[in-house]
Amino acid sequence: MTTEIRSIPRPLVRTNQWFIVISVLINWLTGIEWILTLPLLAGISGLMFGYNPVMRIARRFLRKQPSDYIPEDWEQQQFNQKIAVVCLAGGLIAYASGLTALGHIFTVMVALAAFIAILGFCIGCFIRFQLSRYKHKKHATNS
Repeated sequence: MTTEIRSIPRPLVRTNQWFIVISVLINWLTGIEWILTLPLLAGISGLMFGYNPVMRIARRFLRKQPSDYIPEDWEQQQFNQKIAVVCLAGGLIAYASGLTALGHIFTVMVALAAFIAILGFCIGCFIRFQLSRYKHKKHATNS
């Protein structure tokens, strides 16, 4: 019996990360907060329906078979996307409520996390690892 590991080709993940970073930068440069709805809706769609339109469009531009690229763990990417959705939604709600400083905090967090991931260090992966380590340690203590 084999267990199939779900993965996403790295170029698709990178495209999604760049889309988040660029959307936040456009928001900051233009003051058009509603631009954040684009990566927000793409992220929500990916989480709820397994269909991220940004990745779907980017998939058309892959030059090789998806399996030929470095795979990114699907579950980890779902976790990361949840964090991004919370930050994007928090930023959008804060801006809409006139809480510009709070909007900046949320959008700085998501843009920095996405950009740092592009550079090679996944903050979401680190958070997930620490959470699982904490849960394991807590479970071991209670047993």
